[in-house]
Parts: sequence; structure tokens; C-alpha cells
Amino acid sequence: MPELPDLEVFAGNLEKRFKNKVLERIEVPVTRKLNVSETELKEALEGHKLSAVNREGKTLQLHFGVGNVLGLHLMLHGELKLLDADSEVKYKVISLHFKGEEGFALTDFQKAATPTLNPVHSDVPDALSKEMSFAYLEQVLGKKKAPVKSVLMDQKVIRGIGNTYADEILWKAKISPLSVSKAIPGDQVKALHKAIVEVLKQEIVDIKRMLPDELGGEIKEFLKIHGAGIKESPTGKKVLMAEIGGRKSYYTEEQELYK
Repeated sequence: MPELPDLEVFAGNLEKRFKNKVLERIEVPVTRKLNVSETELKEALEGHKLSAVNREGKTLQLHFGVGNVLGLHLMLHGELKLLDADSEVKYKVISLHFKGEEGFALTDFQKAATPTLNPVHSDVPDALSKEMSFAYLEQVLGKKKAPVKSVLMDQKVIRGIGNTYADEILWKAKISPLSVSKAIPGDQVKALHKAIVEVLKQEIVDIKRMLPDELGGEIKEFLKIHGAGIKESPTGKKVLMAEIGGRKSYYTEEQELYK
């Protein structure tokens, strides 16, 4: 599943390829996840120029000249595919065809990926927004008895962080993912806040270098501890695994457990 750094890169690559192009036609083979009718979607977007693409939490947002926005949430298995006349694209949820015979599709074999016209603005801070300050993080953690990893992944608390980067962030901050959130001392919350920003921003830089134009693909070369194939951390410590909230979590004994 693409996470914040992947989506940030895909948003930039979409904008680079399609910005200022006119959307000629939309096809919606899977309409059950749409928040409006297919007719309403077409009337709102077709014939208009794409002015910008950005990422909000785990959603890509395509902005069109009349102020309408198309949100694309890839969910667990969604992918972006360029439309090529010489090859068939399977499992299309929505296809966007731009003037000049260019376009792309959101695909998902589970049909769970979700297109939304004019997504409702969320007041929950994005992981890389200025609203996601140390003070905010300290406040929300101070109210939670749940494991800190669960809180980091809770999209109603912080938008954008998923399973992979929660592990990477906690390893960098040297905090066990099993730690009780409210038990983490203030200086370590500060280290955690710093790790969130540093890990995510560095991953964006590294993935952009590996995928300068692509709209898909998951780059795992830069991960320090998350993954069944990683046996030791960069510091030589054995990588351990535990299940937290039904998700596999990777960590080492060098991460402090607060409880």
C-alpha cells in the first residue's frame, strides 16, 4: 500500500505530466464508491484544465480550473496506470483522458480504491503540515493509553502515516512501538516529532530520485527495519516482530519501552 512519501512523489509526477492539460473524458467502470453520480462528475470536470495536483493525508487531489477537486484514495491495492493505446489496463476504477491522447487510470482488483468529487476538508493535521506541531503531538499522546504505533497510524489523529513508516519513525526516535502513548516523556515526544518530519521528508527525496516520472511502484531500499527480510538494524541490533492492532510491527531492543 502506498504511504505518504510514495503519494507525495506520485502527486508531483502527475502534476509534471498532466498540469495545464484539458480533461476531455472521464470513464468510471466502478461507480459504487463515487459520492456523486457519474453524470455529475463528468459535468464538473470534463472540458476543464488540470491546474494542480497535491497530496492530503493518504489522498491525491487533482484541482481543476473551475475550483472542483477530484480526490483519489488508493486504499490497500490501488495503483495509478498510464493509459497506453498499445496495452490493456485491467481493473480500472476510473480513467481520465486528457487532450492529446494522454491519460491515466486508477486501478484496483478489489474495486476498493475511491474517487471523490470535492472531498470534505479534514481538520485532522497532515503528518507534514505545520498544524502537526510538537505541542499537538504531545497533547494527543498524553490522552491515549493505546500503543504509540496505533496512535501514529490513526487517521483521525494524524493523517498520512501507515504501517511501514510508523515503524521507521519509531526506530529513529528510539521508542518501542509497544509503548503506552501517555507514558512517553516530553523529551522523547520531541524526538518523535522530529523523527516524523525527518523520516518522511528524506523518504520523499529518496523515492523521487528512484521514481522521477513513474506513477507507481514501492521503493523499499531505504527502509531500516520494516520488512520480514530485514534481520538487523543499521546499528547491528536484531529486528524483532510483534503484532499491534493486527499489523506486523518491526522494532529492536534499542527502542525504549514506556509503560
